[in-house]
Amino acid sequence: MSAIIVEKPTPERLNELGVKQWPTWSKEISIFPWQYSSTEIAYILEGEVTVTPKGGAPVSFSAGDLVTFSSGLDCVWEVKKPLRKHYHFE
Repeated sequence: MSAIIVEKPTPERLNELGVKQWPTWSKEISIFPWQYSSTEIAYILEGEVTVTPKGGAPVSFSAGDLVTFSSGLDCVWEVKKPLRKHYHFE
């Protein structure tokens, strides 16, 4: 299984997950390292991001994408357009 999974969710899937109840997080254009100690699911409201796993290929996503980051993922985030997302840690 890939460490980063990007999907185009249906409104039904977003409702199932309860995305609208999740907290939001915003980030300006920037580059920073990040490590996941647990699995995160994020729904991108605004922005454009490329995340590069350590030793892996870059993965890009933007508004409307539902992105799952696996626990243990060590990566670098590049926020290309200001980001706003709903997020949930499992």
